Amino acid sequence: MQLFIILLIYFLLILAFVFVFFILPVFVLSLYLGYSCVISNKNKVLETLSGVDVQLRKRYDLISNVLNIAKVFMEHEKELFKKVTQLRDEAINGKLGSKEKFEVEMQIDDEFKELMVNLENYPTLKSDETMVKVMKTYAEVEENISAARKFYNTALKDLRNSIQIFPCVLFKKYAGDVVNLNFFEADDDSQQQVNASQILGTEEK
Repeated sequence: MQLFIILLIYFLLILAFVFVFFILPVFVLSLYLGYSCVISNKNKVLETLSGVDVQLRKRYDLISNVLNIAKVFMEHEKELFKKVTQLRDEAINGKLGSKEKFEVEMQIDDEFKELMVNLENYPTLKSDETMVKVMKTYAEVEENISAARKFYNTALKDLRNSIQIFPCVLFKKYAGDVVNLNFFEADDDSQQQVNASQILGTEEK
């Protein structure tokens, strides 16, 4: 009986040792990694969303420059100018959710593409040096916007996936409202970006 008690105590001591020095540290580490994963992915979503906004701000400024230059030549496109300006102001000043903002951005894409297509009818404007420079910059910004949106979609996907598995799921609440943001999903027409350089006849061979 005494031997049994000694063996039992010995076993419990070993069990306690394993728990304190192996199981508990692993459990605590897994909790820390889960929390860090959620916070890291959340911050990445916010960071990439901010990156999209930075590029969009550049585009808004360029749109103003394009419209100011185009108005001198394209007198018959007043309604189109008005529509683009209204959408631009709504995107900048409107208190829109992610879904609404993305929808407005897609409308801006469509209206600006129409403006670029109509530009073909104004050869004098196409050859204007200032317009050529502005549109080259615009084409570069459009590429940056496309890349920034892809980074954002990937970051949001990673966040949503992470909170579905253990141990990150335990810290789902720390993702907050960020997890409910919308993906940017362009339709087929919006995905086909207008090549401003090609329209202006300045594309490098």
